[in-house]
Amino acid sequence: MYIGVLQMELFLGEPQSLKDKRRIIKSLIERIKNKFNVAVAETGKLDSWNYCQLSMVCISNEAGHSDSMLNSVANFVEVQGNVEITDIQTEIIPY
Repeated sequence: MYIGVLQMELFLGEPQSLKDKRRIIKSLIERIKNKFNVAVAETGKLDSWNYCQLSMVCISNEAGHSDSMLNSVANFVEVQGNVEITDIQTEIIPY
């Protein structure tokens, strides 16, 4: 079994308040969960209006499948018009 971990730092140019940021991020998290069936959480930069850190986790029997799934999530986030990926880290952990 393999655990895939993806951490992304995002820049959001649109929000004018934390409330705006939370609305955008909550919507993005729900779309990721529904489309890819991965666990997603906002894990950093909680008090910043324009930056966000998201972490995603998936579990699979094959390392290649975990990596492919996380790459699909990263590509999905990248094509969203309201966020820009500034940093990305992926790790596949054998269990």
